Amino acid sequence: MIVNLRQRAKNGKSTMQSKLWKMILIVALPLMIVIFLIATIGIGYVLQYNAILNNVTTASNFNVISSSDFNQSWADDIDSKMYHYVIKSQYSTGLPLVEVESAKAIAQKLKDTTTEKNSLRAINSVLNMCEKLEEKMLQIKDTEEYDARMNLLETDIYGMTELILQYMNIYLYYEAAHLNALQTAMIRNMVVLMSAVVVLSTVLLYILLTYSRKLSRRIVDPINRICKRLEAIGKGDLHVCEPVQADVEEIQLLSDGIESMVGRLKQLIDKNAEQEKQRRRTMLALLQAQMNPHFLYNTLDTIIWLIESGEISEAVTMVCSLSNYFRFSLSRGQNVITLAEEEQHIRSYLEIQQMRYRDLMDYEINIPDQLKSYILPKLTLQPLVENALYHGIKISRRKGFIRVTGAEQNGHIVLEVVDDGSGMTKERLDEVRASLAEDKSEGFGLRTVHERIQILFGREYGLDIYSMPDAGTRVTVTIPKQTMDKEMEK
Repeated sequence: MIVNLRQRAKNGKSTMQSKLWKMILIVALPLMIVIFLIATIGIGYVLQYNAILNNVTTASNFNVISSSDFNQSWADDIDSKMYHYVIKSQYSTGLPLVEVESAKAIAQKLKDTTTEKNSLRAINSVLNMCEKLEEKMLQIKDTEEYDARMNLLETDIYGMTELILQYMNIYLYYEAAHLNALQTAMIRNMVVLMSAVVVLSTVLLYILLTYSRKLSRRIVDPINRICKRLEAIGKGDLHVCEPVQADVEEIQLLSDGIESMVGRLKQLIDKNAEQEKQRRRTMLALLQAQMNPHFLYNTLDTIIWLIESGEISEAVTMVCSLSNYFRFSLSRGQNVITLAEEEQHIRSYLEIQQMRYRDLMDYEINIPDQLKSYILPKLTLQPLVENALYHGIKISRRKGFIRVTGAEQNGHIVLEVVDDGSGMTKERLDEVRASLAEDKSEGFGLRTVHERIQILFGREYGLDIYSMPDAGTRVTVTIPKQTMDKEMEK
């Protein structure tokens, strides 16, 4: 393209008088130098931008690396293989050291191409945690006692894989911030350089205006259009337009470069936006509530007691409820489900708990059928019901009642989990409410549920809590009327 422009410039200048040509050459030389600087700076920015963008892309895809034939994340793959190794399952393939080495290789590659200091700290943490993870794997290998191996698995291996992903997300955050800062600097500096071109071109026009009106029109008109285009770009207009057509080749090249830059910037911004959407979905998946093993152990103990007592029918019912509960909890489907599925899950949970605490708890679930097709984050109501039982009814040391209801209010869906247990003091209620608005772990997991809802639907949705001492607690969940089809469009 540059060769063609030069050839066209040569053809255009052949008709000019010698004296005018020399003057134009002298005046145009600074303009060409500025254009060269713009191109050089632009290329430098693009190379730096691409390097950071590649780091962001690699970090965003970190958790999807897996040697498993199943659709597992890296962390889930490591945890699963270590679990089979610890219990000496027939499905064990040995220590997943190769997977850890692959993760270290990716982290080392990111470290070699990273310049931002906060990002470097995060990726160094990933490398350090990978080293510690390998050490714990080898420690498990040298440990023969089953309880000790399981303790190392649950307290160290699971925690380290989660920390590795957290540090990688921190790295991704700082690299994305660096990317945005670079983008802002690119636009700001390019506008400054373009303004310099405008000033220089204005001087050129002033000199040449005395010699040729025709030549002045060839220069002034295109420059005015470029100025308007630059103003639009400065205001955020990144739509690619037809380049300004000019007889002066330097101006044409400038216009082509601006539109090329705008097109590339828009592509990079759109790509970064898509990666940010994927990161948020990944964070949503990472925020899913974890299963409590004590619930399983206690339920199994209850089933054993029922069988030993000859209450076979009750034992069968409890096994069916437990099966439905864990089939839902351990499924690897979507992170959002319908309200009908969530209702079935908490019903299974409450059926189990009612059989365990038959003299302690009764419950009622009343959600209208017309609301059950709408979606919410998986495991939204179950933690609230669990809180009502363990932190409300059991503490009161009297028989209690849990009621789960749903209704439509002001175009939204309002779900309530109400218990008549011990309730909370005003001071404790204020602490729990504050935890919903701040980054704290107070409130028996309520913060996690609240955050997952806001990540999926927006800041205007989430939890509200009402409680009085010895009068019980009411947790209100507000979500939009959104179906699964609408969610899939995002």
